Amino acid sequence: MVQRAAHPTKVSDKVTFLIVVLLLLPAAITGFFVLEVLAGLARGRKRRHPPEGPARAVIVIPAHDEEAVLENTLHALGNALPSHASILVVADNCTDRTADVARAQGVRVVERSDQDRRGKGFALDYARQTLAADPPDVVLVVDADCAIDRTSLTALIGTAAVRRRPCQSINLLRPSPEAAPMVQVSTFAFMLKNVVRQRGLQRLAGRVHLTGTGMALPWAHFANADLATSSIVEDIRLGFELAEAGFPPQLVEEAIIWSSPSSEAGTLVQRKRWEGGFLDMARRTAPGAMGRALRHLDLRGMAAALDLCVPPLALLGLVNVAVLIVAAALTVLSGAHWWPVATFFIILSFMAAAVLAAWAREGRAFLSARALVRLPLYVLWKVPLYLGLTRRGAPSEWLRTGR
Repeated sequence: MVQRAAHPTKVSDKVTFLIVVLLLLPAAITGFFVLEVLAGLARGRKRRHPPEGPARAVIVIPAHDEEAVLENTLHALGNALPSHASILVVADNCTDRTADVARAQGVRVVERSDQDRRGKGFALDYARQTLAADPPDVVLVVDADCAIDRTSLTALIGTAAVRRRPCQSINLLRPSPEAAPMVQVSTFAFMLKNVVRQRGLQRLAGRVHLTGTGMALPWAHFANADLATSSIVEDIRLGFELAEAGFPPQLVEEAIIWSSPSSEAGTLVQRKRWEGGFLDMARRTAPGAMGRALRHLDLRGMAAALDLCVPPLALLGLVNVAVLIVAAALTVLSGAHWWPVATFFIILSFMAAAVLAAWAREGRAFLSARALVRLPLYVLWKVPLYLGLTRRGAPSEWLRTGR
């Protein structure tokens, strides 16, 4: 007896269902990205930052072989220093004159040497041990190559002291219109993450990520934080853990901290470090965070978990295009319904429109119109980086790049 072939309509319906399953997760992540960007494009009302008060603060600068940039950083920071604030430099596993340069600027310096425990987290833990005998009210972390003004310092320290919660400044790379197009695009992506999406995350989840520099923590939080770790995204991990403990970091929009973009080669090294560490942390953290949010019907917690699922801009675009191509090919070959592919294409169109809106509203200084058209090439420029992360995993050391 000859078995009849399955009805073509039933086959196409099954393939349609499989395509929906394939597209569901990237559609949800991309949809949240669009929502977060749109929420972040609406500028909030400027708050009056707290005036300089009696809160005592220490600005901790973890420095690993930063002789070349530290003198300028300390000179500018000394001129911007609010009352009741001092500076502590942690010269961590240095092989140059970092400690001598810091002492010449008249700031407090401690040196740490431990080749088996390397990383910014260990340097911050050493600062905590140093400060424990006479703890300040607030600890503010500033990287050795960053610049921050007095208004921003006052806003950060005052808000952290008054609100008694971790605070994060806006963290930006200086616009560099003369830089290579790929560096400009990377600088724009950095702005999109640290300004627009941070604002959106604050509004949707009631918290933001700590970005490692320009962050202020009340002593109670700094004293109890899990700092002594080799995690290369110790800042994001710390912020997430503090939020889960009931102390969500707050964005202080009046405070801005700047650093200079690197060269094209240096930018790839920086991206490898940060993106590799972020993806590894998201893989470990996001599923559990999403499960807890679902169990407690916590919409803000779900927003924070979805934000962790959003990969860096180039990878998000690369994955979405690849998934769209696979879904379209399956549709053509099987005769499945086109509506899942069409819906996903519309979501991707909204993503592109959101990125363009962010550029028009906030990004023109960071990315020229001529460099903007090279955004697809930027995605391709990052492919070797992602292939390397796939083969070797995230970097495990505190990488320092040329500036």
